[in-house]
Amino acid sequence: MFRKILPVVTIIAIFLVACGQQAEPTLSPEEVSGTAVAAAWTIVAETQAAIPTNTPVPPTETPSPTPLPTFTLEPTPTLDVALPTATTASQTQGKCEGPLNVAEAGPQSNVRFENETGGTVTLSIHLGEGTNAFGQCGFLGYTLTKNQKLTVSLPKGTYFAFAYINYTNGNTGSAGGSFTNKVGDNHLFPVKIRADVIISK
Repeated sequence: MFRKILPVVTIIAIFLVACGQQAEPTLSPEEVSGTAVAAAWTIVAETQAAIPTNTPVPPTETPSPTPLPTFTLEPTPTLDVALPTATTASQTQGKCEGPLNVAEAGPQSNVRFENETGGTVTLSIHLGEGTNAFGQCGFLGYTLTKNQKLTVSLPKGTYFAFAYINYTNGNTGSAGGSFTNKVGDNHLFPVKIRADVIISK
């Protein structure tokens, strides 16, 4: 009986050994040494790449201010002419809360402010948003002495005007109004500053 069982047990043992788990392959000492050297050289290369170089920063070009075109009128013996200068709004202000950029506001025509208040006027005019064909808006300011007439060249659009008035006796007053510098108008038109109102004639 032992002779009958022995071949069966031997065949089963051969199958079990053949189908069993494979042993993990091991690296040779040369392969282990090569892997360690490659890892060391990778670390050295990465360290060298991380070291800052002594390359000078290229100089940046400093933009020089380009003067904007100005419109010059020929002075007449009877008129004082003052031209507003082109400015840009501050970054912290809204689009229409800063100075008016006259140079980019398109066609202009002459407006004569006439101080009829009897005092010194600090005049502030505001070109409203959406009233200028070139999308400009903002403030301009002027000072007019008693009975002064001041001619300025203004871009086309609708303006709101406010005058703060200082009288010689120490009293103060104010006046407000609006006027429109129309696209088709190319003639001088007066804007009268009175003690209680600003009107265009």
